[in-house]
Amino acid sequence: METLGCPKNQVDSDKLAGLLEAEGFAPAPQPGKADVVVVNTCAFIDKAREESIGAILALAGVRKHGARLVVTGCLAERYGAELADAMPEVDQVAGFGSWFLPGRPSTGDPVQRAGAAGGVAPVPVAAPRLKRGSAGALSSEIVAHESFAGRRATTLLPSFDLLNLPRPRARAPWAYVKIAEGCDRRCGFCAIPSFRGPQRSRARADVLAEVEALGAQEVVLVAQDLASWGRDASGDRAEGRFVDLLREVRERVERVRLLYLYPSALSEELTEAIGESGCPYFDLSLQHVSRPLLRRMRRYGDGERFLEKIAGIRRRFPDAALRSSFIIGYPGETEDDHDRLLAFLREAQLDWVGFFEFSLEEGTLATGLDGHVPSWLVAERIRECSELQDPITAARRRALVGSRCRVLVDAPGEARSHREAPEIDGVVRVPRSLAVGAWAEVEITSTAGPDLVARLSPSVTGRGHVRGRVRGRQ
Repeated sequence: METLGCPKNQVDSDKLAGLLEAEGFAPAPQPGKADVVVVNTCAFIDKAREESIGAILALAGVRKHGARLVVTGCLAERYGAELADAMPEVDQVAGFGSWFLPGRPSTGDPVQRAGAAGGVAPVPVAAPRLKRGSAGALSSEIVAHESFAGRRATTLLPSFDLLNLPRPRARAPWAYVKIAEGCDRRCGFCAIPSFRGPQRSRARADVLAEVEALGAQEVVLVAQDLASWGRDASGDRAEGRFVDLLREVRERVERVRLLYLYPSALSEELTEAIGESGCPYFDLSLQHVSRPLLRRMRRYGDGERFLEKIAGIRRRFPDAALRSSFIIGYPGETEDDHDRLLAFLREAQLDWVGFFEFSLEEGTLATGLDGHVPSWLVAERIRECSELQDPITAARRRALVGSRCRVLVDAPGEARSHREAPEIDGVVRVPRSLAVGAWAEVEITSTAGPDLVARLSPSVTGRGHVRGRVRGRQ
């Protein structure tokens, strides 16, 4: 199973893998030995689609004779029929929650079987989104919903609810947990609501049950709009606020990390809860700092407000790490807008930053805007931003030399403190003798690019060096 795109896709892949294992399959050591090859794709922007198509073609070229090649995920959901016509190499294009082996799942409820096979308690599927067929398997249902453009439409729902499907126990010391699907926001550059749909929050009890059953020492909560969790709930699912859910998750695991937050949602109470979660890591989706440009994006805030929020976080939690991302070249971006972003980066001194070239996506507000920025100019602006930010990130990492921190060992010789999100940021290089899944107190001795190099803290001796149990690596 090849997974592309964001952490939310990884959660989907874990659940699909659990369902396949419940059907009698086992993970193959390499694509050429697999009976089924699944590509879970991303379709967020042009480069993501290109990467997904490249991965499909590469796997088609190395699969063994008779192996079934399935494409699922965002690309399949967004361009299903078109993709199937354009790529004869693919045996099946399966949208979200669509079964992708010949015939139906074997007798019985696939959700119940997946839960039993993976050791995670099955999560009830929320009615009326799905209904059961006569054979007991989950079947499709035609429902009306409000489309991205605000029109009413009928849609064939999938054969199982991917959001609430159980998943196997974590194979690494950390795990993503998706708490909602879709998004109710209408940012001018984003097409995700058009194929992921409106926000649909998971029930509190289901989220907490998954957290407990995964057995991970660090849980990374993910959703398209984390802090809006629960706002779409009704009836017995209207069970509180995101900040309360965060605190309840924290009671169950050693460290809770959030990816990511809209700055408008970062209240003082949520800031406090994040700082007390064992992981003062603030991943803020800013996208830009020019107020006029942000309004064209249908986004909140401006550079001044963002700097105030950042300063407030650092006053309350001096050890906090901050990450953000910015879109470069959105229609109407001027030299003045770009200069404001450069000035903001100098003052904000963020720990981690990503810069992304604007991608024009069909069905978004941006398609009707004027002022498109030439690609050569976008590339130049990204280069200027990177040349400014890279030394800032390096300096902030060097400033940690001599300090001590608590790390979770992810793999032999590799660990993370609260400052490093898994699979995204740098890591902390530690002695290979430390057990995977252990917590250790270390002293930072040097840097190696974005990574830190550490030794066991000399003030800690004996069994106090590390604690925690060993877990396998995914």
